[in-house]
Amino acid sequence: MMTSNMETEGRADEGSSSQRDPPQNTGSYDFSLTPQDSRPTEDSQPAEKLVPVEEPIVVDRKAIEKLTEGLLSHYLPDLYSSKQALLELNQNQVILLDTLDQEVTKFRECNSLLDLNSLFTEAKFYHGKLVNIRKDMIMLHEKTTKLKKRALKLQQQRQKEAMEKEQQREKELERERQLIAKPAKRT
Repeated sequence: MMTSNMETEGRADEGSSSQRDPPQNTGSYDFSLTPQDSRPTEDSQPAEKLVPVEEPIVVDRKAIEKLTEGLLSHYLPDLYSSKQALLELNQNQVILLDTLDQEVTKFRECNSLLDLNSLFTEAKFYHGKLVNIRKDMIMLHEKTTKLKKRALKLQQQRQKEAMEKEQQREKELERERQLIAKPAKRT
């Protein structure tokens, strides 16, 4: 209904403007034939077969504005809805990219967890080795302690034997002195 009113007004405006004003140059080119162009040449066809050229259409400025408004009102809602759909799609893509980044981060963390698991396994292995070394050191400490005690006992026994031999020798020396004849005393 809007377009029919616009068409009627446009036609009314066209009729009145074409009757009142001379045709304006709207920037379009006139491709109609002039009397000079209608002369037959050697290569051209006779003038009877030429198609008649219509005169250029002069359109009022108001009609152009109304046609432009009609065209815009017809296409703008679809363009706005397409723009909204594209904005929503862009937002969804941003959300999807963020989600993918989070998933990649989770996968990297899983890989680092695998590395941590291998580190824990290795730490457990070396802890076992340290426990074994500690046991060996405790056993060696006990053995050295026993050896020191034994060495001390042996040293004490040797000292005792050496002392007993010394005492034995002193007794023998004393006995020999006693056995040695003493000269009688002159009275």
